[in-house]
Amino acid sequence: MDFQLNNDILFSLGLSFKVAGIATCFVIVISIILAYLLARRRFIGKELLDVIFTLPLVLPPTITGYYLVVLFGRNGVIGQYLDHYFGVSLLFDWKAAVIAAVVVSLPLMIKTVRASFEAVNEDLINASYTLGRNEFKTVMTVLIPLSKRGILAGAILAFTRALGEFGATLMVAGNIPGKTNTIPLTIFSLVESGEWERAHGVVLIYTLLAGCFLYASNRLVREKR
Repeated sequence: MDFQLNNDILFSLGLSFKVAGIATCFVIVISIILAYLLARRRFIGKELLDVIFTLPLVLPPTITGYYLVVLFGRNGVIGQYLDHYFGVSLLFDWKAAVIAAVVVSLPLMIKTVRASFEAVNEDLINASYTLGRNEFKTVMTVLIPLSKRGILAGAILAFTRALGEFGATLMVAGNIPGKTNTIPLTIFSLVESGEWERAHGVVLIYTLLAGCFLYASNRLVREKR
């Protein structure tokens, strides 16, 4: 198989890592907050909140993308205000790919971090309060350090999922060469144009990368146990 990493493929690889990296940073912060609420708090609508943030895991990516268009499109619920007050249009830009990646990878991170938080011994939490630490300090000095392997494993899963996002990204960012064509979109274009040899090479590269990330995540989970 004659395969070369030309500039188009290198751009797609770089963009995919950029989008997935930025998305994962947002996902880590958001998921820790939400996972803490779901794992350690009792409130009305808790299960509904869980369902809402888990839906992207089971919905077809095109439906997730449709909701994002409704929210962030130029005439969308949020997008119209961004456009009117800040002159910002998110659709058909790499930033839209970041939003899509955040939404689809967030459920994996929340589930993983929530399980890690729930696994922390309650006596250690109570001991922290007894020593005079408030809730924030207890979370930062006890809960998160004891859950760090689960958090890291979830982050790797979220990054891998963001790296491979296709459907929602296509809906909100499009497949614009040199601008929004991430690796999954590049593979789609290569197959669509019949460039099978190049497609084989890119698919192999992505499969190897995804396999390595999953292996690292599994190792972290096993060592945690």
